[in-house]
Amino acid sequence: MSGAGEGRTTSSVRPYVITRGRSGSPVSLPWETLVVASGVTPPATLQPEYLRILECCQGLLSLAEVAAHLGQPPPVVQVLLADLVEWGLVETRPPVPPAERTDVSLLRKVLHGLESRL
Repeated sequence: MSGAGEGRTTSSVRPYVITRGRSGSPVSLPWETLVVASGVTPPATLQPEYLRILECCQGLLSLAEVAAHLGQPPPVVQVLLADLVEWGLVETRPPVPPAERTDVSLLRKVLHGLESRL
């Protein structure tokens, strides 16, 4: 039988400790903002939470996905990511715009074409 909390990736450190009591940041980062590590070598004195974010951000992820990977609330990750952006360790990209509505008549033509081949 496994003990309580085994296998969890969440930190036992309180969020306000991780953010040093900050609840906001000067950089506005919506939850759907895409982030990626810039490739700049981080300083050796960086907090473990920052290092975990940099590990997650080797590929393009949204802020919400980073929060899920870390097991931290998105507002906490917003503060940490804002720090990393200011330090040049993370780059942001705007979210992918929603697709325009697809022409339903075109989809029907494709469907009819596929049905006629079967």
